[in-house]
Amino acid sequence: MAAILVDIDGVLHVSGEPIPGAAEGIERLRAGEHALRFVTNNTTRARARLAEDLRAIGVPIDENEIETTPLAAGKLLAGQRVLALVMASIRPDLERNAALVDSGADAVLLGGADETEETERVFSYSNLSRAFVELGNGARLVCLHRNRWWQTSRGPLLDAGAFVAGLEYAAGVEAEVVGKPTRAYFEAALNELGVKSGDAVMVGDDIEADIGGAKALGMRAVLVRTGKFQEDTLAASEQRPDAVLDSIADLPAWLAEAA
Repeated sequence: MAAILVDIDGVLHVSGEPIPGAAEGIERLRAGEHALRFVTNNTTRARARLAEDLRAIGVPIDENEIETTPLAAGKLLAGQRVLALVMASIRPDLERNAALVDSGADAVLLGGADETEETERVFSYSNLSRAFVELGNGARLVCLHRNRWWQTSRGPLLDAGAFVAGLEYAAGVEAEVVGKPTRAYFEAALNELGVKSGDAVMVGDDIEADIGGAKALGMRAVLVRTGKFQEDTLAASEQRPDAVLDSIADLPAWLAEAA
């Protein structure tokens, strides 16, 4: 039996459309008594909503099994005044620990993009300019992730990493990253399962955030050919996954062979 960390977007679904066999794969992993933790850089839905959406497509999951970057950021910025350029849906998760403000911030927090017009409002010129001013006044720059792009049913779309890089350049600062591939984020998930990195397997579709982050901690890492997976990206990367599978549906069989 192994502890398994599972990415959500691109591994279990793409734009809400389930990956064929993903739900059945999770059920088989549970039947094999593997310990599961779902780790995601999704920054557009609260944890409870993520769990509801996954159950709606047949994935058996409890919200407490999900590790999200908004919750991690709230803990990191506990007690601080935060200018949050994030989707409205995740603000309650942040407000559990941090005070969200429009000015006089201790920190500027950038979330991620979604497929709605809200993205244009969150990352508008005026909002980015406000963030620039706060950074000039001494606020720290924190981002939930710095992904360059993400995969949707319409194809690849620009993600928030471009805005993070722009503010770093303009304000002359370096952003603190909360989500994958940071060591702290993976370690938090492993601590929740009570396991060491050598006893865990990470499953994801992102060669950098999922595979690279996991391998840096000494975890085994499995790349799936769904979501944002691209053969040329894998070929060009220095990261070497322990396995490349067609989808998470193939993971139970791989684990059985690798045991």
